[in-house]
This record gives sequence, structure tokens and C-alpha cells, in this order.
Amino acid sequence: MSNLYSLLAAGFPEDSQAACLILPDGGTWSYGDIERASGRLANLIVALGLRPGDRVAAQVEKTPAALVLYLAALRAGMVFLPLNPAYRRHEIDYFLADAKPGLFVCRPQARALAAAAARQAGVAHLLELDDAGRGSLIDAAAPQADDFKTVARRGDDLAAILYTSGTTGRSKGAMLSHANLAVNAQTLHDYWRFEPGDVLLHMLPIFHVHGLFVACHCALLNGSAMLFEPKFDARRALALLPHATVFMGVPTYYVRLLQAPGLTAAAVRHMRLFVSGSAPLLRETFDAFRARTGHTILERYGMTEGGMFTSNPYAGERRGGTVGLPLPGTAVRIVDDKGMACAAGAIGNIQVKGDNVFVGYWQMPEKTRAEFTADGWFKTGDVGALSADGYLSISGRAKDLVISGGLNVYPKEIEDMIDALPGVAESAVIGLPHADFGEAVTAVVVRQQNPAGAALTEAAILAALRGELAAFKLPKRVHLVDALPRNAMGKVQKNVLREQYSPAG
Repeated sequence: MSNLYSLLAAGFPEDSQAACLILPDGGTWSYGDIERASGRLANLIVALGLRPGDRVAAQVEKTPAALVLYLAALRAGMVFLPLNPAYRRHEIDYFLADAKPGLFVCRPQARALAAAAARQAGVAHLLELDDAGRGSLIDAAAPQADDFKTVARRGDDLAAILYTSGTTGRSKGAMLSHANLAVNAQTLHDYWRFEPGDVLLHMLPIFHVHGLFVACHCALLNGSAMLFEPKFDARRALALLPHATVFMGVPTYYVRLLQAPGLTAAAVRHMRLFVSGSAPLLRETFDAFRARTGHTILERYGMTEGGMFTSNPYAGERRGGTVGLPLPGTAVRIVDDKGMACAAGAIGNIQVKGDNVFVGYWQMPEKTRAEFTADGWFKTGDVGALSADGYLSISGRAKDLVISGGLNVYPKEIEDMIDALPGVAESAVIGLPHADFGEAVTAVVVRQQNPAGAALTEAAILAALRGELAAFKLPKRVHLVDALPRNAMGKVQKNVLREQYSPAG
């Protein structure tokens, strides 16, 4: 039996009344509740006529019922397709037409648009799940039996399809197998030393690898309770941290926690582990959090196409500015544009290999072949360097590389220098079309809300950089803004910045 659900369920507590999800209103879903509810939904999915391997798509808010729907899809042998509630009609049209799910679960307020998209894509069944976890999905499942025999699956059978953000070109559906997800869940559970009594403060969305797979899988495999919050709120987090032992967040969460006066060493004395991922963690944030709380954030690195690849160690040096060491069972290498190995410390293309790496892109065999090397390594599209002792540092996305006058400029090098200047909150460096240089290095800078930030000017930033950077790396322009555009996981949307500041924009 290689079904991922069977692996997770093996970690459930013997006491079925043990808490699994603790809600903001004080309500609790026990592990027994989760098993019974997922059994009813699995029976419903089968009763609707779906067969193992069919897709179940869900565009709903984070609720216990939404998590249970995922578990039910696993149990029934289906392929789960979580969709960001922020997606609009044209995006949903594409996802449904591409994945062709047998069941699409939507929010009631989106019913009209969802119905039109479902009809156009030939989706047989459309049910609703509202933001409180009620709706026609739950009503239809109510008469179904609680018991369900989990469907046997092979390790290479698909468990989920997650669409990449699609910032450039057509969105790609990353196919993740039961084995891909199981290997990563077990590795992270062991590497981060989950233990009896751990409680996870869960404030991440669950349409993404970080919240749905990394966080939930670790907790479920450990039989842990999750403080299951609909979204991140710094005040709420500070109120709940004394009742938790593990917290997983994106860098923005840590920035906001640091802005809250209640973040003290005493407030987090019960915590065992803080994990950050999904976007780069500024060294300033890393250092400030350690100084304020006594806790060193554990930063890790991964992506939709394979879960987690590297992690700073649980016991050992958690090195700021790096995403740590290759996880057990995962290999990482750095190569140049010709595929030759780079020396320690040299920036190159990051490639990975391991049983957690995805099967390929849904219905895109040519794209899948293009993203793997002849010897089976996945080209992540990220650039970075490995230190002599194996720590990986990320320099950015290959597509974000700026080539100015024929010379490579790595944005992170310049961003790190700008971020270190007094009054700078954060920055993003992009390349814009330029008649002479091909691309012009351009910086977009967010000022701190203090006198030093108010005093920042473009001229002052350029003057500070001029003596530190080679001329070809020096930004041609610096734009001062109040905030950088980010996606739902906190990643800076450089494509939006390129469109905004392009000479033709």
C-alpha cells in the first residue's frame, strides 16, 4: 500500500479524540473527526462516478473541510488540484480545460463563474464549500458512510497537480506522486525532529506546497495538533505562540512579527522551531529575530516541483543568507551554462536530484524533457552557489538574471548591498530594456518608516553603491516606493515591476 494517506494515518494518535485542528473560535476537530469526515467525502467522490486517477479541483478558502477534501481525494486514489482563491475566470478556464477534473469544488459566491467555466471544460460535477466549511459538498457527503477503505496506489501514481505561478508563459501543472510527497514528508519530519507533544501554529494558505504539504504532512505524520488559523495575523500569532512549539512562515510573517512590540524572548519561550521559506529571508530579518527572541530561524529551500531540497540543520549552524545543506536523499549541484561543474563559491545553475523530485509537467512531455538533463537532474531555474562545506546560497532566478553590456549581473548581490544601507527596508533589482546595454540594471527600493528612510534619495543610494560595485552593476535608476508587489506566498513579483517600469510601460 503506497497511498500517501496510509502513511500519514499511521502517525495518527491511538486516541482518536486527540486534537488535530484547533480553530480560532475554540472548536476542535479530533483525529477521529478527520478520519470520519474524509471517509464520507471519499465515499461521495466515488459515488459521483470518479475513478482512481481522476482529478479533484478545489478553489476554496482555508477551512478544516478544505483540508479534509484533500485527504479524501488521497484516500479515494484521486489526484488533488488545489487552486488559489485569488485566481480569476480566465485562469480557472485554463486550469479546468487543462486538467479536466471530474469534480470542481468552488466557493458559493463564485458559483456562476465556476459553473460557466466547468461547462466549458466539460467538468461533470460542481459542488460548493463556503468560507465556514459548509455547502453543497458537505450536504451531499452527509448521508455517506464514515468508513472507507483507502484505495491502494503505487508510489509513482499521481497524488496532486500544482500549477506553477505562470509569471512567464503558460502555467505548468507539476505532477507529484504519492512517493514524491511521502519521501519529503518523512525526511522533513525526521530532519526537523518532530516529537510527541509538538503543536504547529498553522497560518499558511493550503493551496500551496508550503502550507498543504510541508506543514500539514509534518503535523499529521507526527499526530500533532495544529492551531489552524485562516490567515496570518501578527497579533493573533503572538497570542498563540505560547501554546505552540513549531511555526512555519514566509519571510513577510517574520518582518511583521518584528514590527510587533509583543515579540520578546518570553513570548516564545515554549517554541522549539521557527521555519522560513517560499521566498528569500533577508539577513537583516534573520539577525533581528535572533537578537529579539533568542531563536535562530531555520531557512530551507524548495519549490513546487519537488517539495524541499535543502534545509539549514536542526542541530548545527543555521547560517544566515543560506538555505542550508542538501536534505538526506536529495543531491544538489551547481553547473555553468555549458553543464560543467562550478567551483565552490562560484555562482551557477542549481540542479537537483532525488525521489522527491516531481514526475513531470502535466500534458507537457516536451517541456518535461527540456527541464531535465540527460543524466536525470532537474534544472530548478534558480542560480546560486555551494560553499566549500556544502551550504547553498540562492542568488535568484535564472530568468531574473540581468545581462548588461554582455555581462552577467546577479540581482541578489546588489539587493544585499542596498538592503544594508541605513533607511532601506528592502529592495528588488530588475533588468529593463536599454538601447545601448541591452538591459539596464534598475533598483526598486522600499524606505523604512523612520527619519533615515525619509532622508533616502536616489542620488544618495547611488552614491553609496558607486564605490562598492563595478560600474556595469551600478543601477541606472533607483525608484523609491512604499511596498513591493508580492504573490500569495510572499514572493516579490519582479515581472510586475518590469511591466511597471519598462520604458514602454
